[in-house]
Amino acid sequence: MKVVSFGSLNCDLSIWLHRLPGPDETLRADKMESFAGGKGANQATAAARLGAEAHMVGCVGDDDRGRWLRGVLDSNGVDASLVRTADGPTGTAVPLITPDEVSIIVVAGANASTGAADAEAAAEVIASADVLLLQGEVAAAGARRAAQAARSGGASVVFNPAPVDPFLVEAVAPLADVLVMNRAEQSQVAATGADTAHCRTVLTLGGLGAQADGVVIPPYPARVVDPTGAGDAFCGALGVALAEGRVLIEAVRFANAAGALAVSVPGAQPSMPTRAAVQSLLEGRGEAPAR
Repeated sequence: MKVVSFGSLNCDLSIWLHRLPGPDETLRADKMESFAGGKGANQATAAARLGAEAHMVGCVGDDDRGRWLRGVLDSNGVDASLVRTADGPTGTAVPLITPDEVSIIVVAGANASTGAADAEAAAEVIASADVLLLQGEVAAAGARRAAQAARSGGASVVFNPAPVDPFLVEAVAPLADVLVMNRAEQSQVAATGADTAHCRTVLTLGGLGAQADGVVIPPYPARVVDPTGAGDAFCGALGVALAEGRVLIEAVRFANAAGALAVSVPGAQPSMPTRAAVQSLLEGRGEAPAR
């Protein structure tokens, strides 16, 4: 299995709160921790931990955070040779985590430099992959060129348009094979008028599981410690399962197990589960901690 992720790399500054602040309000946080993140890097890490040959294409800054993120990818078995050092600081995300939800603020930094030239430099690797993973945290031109390279080599394109950028959706959706969205993103994508009729759609439903081909695939129970990165664990696992040749519903079942395991661990990349953990959950030999 060969999976390539074209997207963002971020340093996450995760803050735990008992609730989100209101207008003009100052709150005391419970704690703050730093983690490796970025939707692209998270999904690449998930793919690697689940047994794929995983490659990451993107940009970091020439700073300590960028060097650290490269090192974390290396330690997780992700080929980071196509991660370019760009002008500007490494991207930063600030997840605000409450007992009920997570809200995330993203500062693009070097991710804004990830473009068509990066996709062109990676075109041979992308074309030789089984699956290309795309997200919404880089610009449209680069993501579209990456999708074109994937299609030229017969790789499947799994597109997770989060956050929803109308220009990126219009550029990439016509080249995508599978769209992974939640209900809010589905409405936002529909409002763009992009051509998605040919795509197979996977809807993530949070605590209700996921839906594919009109079938709801139930979730696995989980004790939610930090939801950050759970969607990326789902997408990375879905890509791996599709690369293995699983039918979509079975691939979603595999992805549901990965997502359930991810929410029980703090941080984005640290929460990406191993193949053994997912298999154990699927086979009933283990389980995600009960809610």
